[in-house]
Amino acid sequence: MRSFFLLLPLLLLACGTASQEIHSLTPEAFAARLHEPGVQLIDVRSPGEFNGGHLANATNLDQNGGRVQGSVGTLDKSKPVLLYCASGRRSAAARAFLLEQGFTDVVDLQGGIHAWTAAGKPLGD
Repeated sequence: MRSFFLLLPLLLLACGTASQEIHSLTPEAFAARLHEPGVQLIDVRSPGEFNGGHLANATNLDQNGGRVQGSVGTLDKSKPVLLYCASGRRSAAARAFLLEQGFTDVVDLQGGIHAWTAAGKPLGD
């Protein structure tokens, strides 16, 4: 019984780490979520990066330019938010911000648009 109590903190830490990892999806898992009803797809790169190619139906809200923070009121907290950037850093920051604002279903693309194109996934218009 005593060993159980010694292992309990380790088990709780392991569970906490696993639950945080589901916020970042592989290109395949991200692509599957794009087909869910009501998905809000947000490209958090700069407008120049966005104009150079983006996922179909994405809205550009530049994370570094403060557009995610400034547009939070236009997003629906009851619908999934899928975020991506170039490599994952900016989308992870945007995800953390949206979770702080009360959004509950927010994920980002692991490895960003670089991982998306490396996986052979298409860009949109």
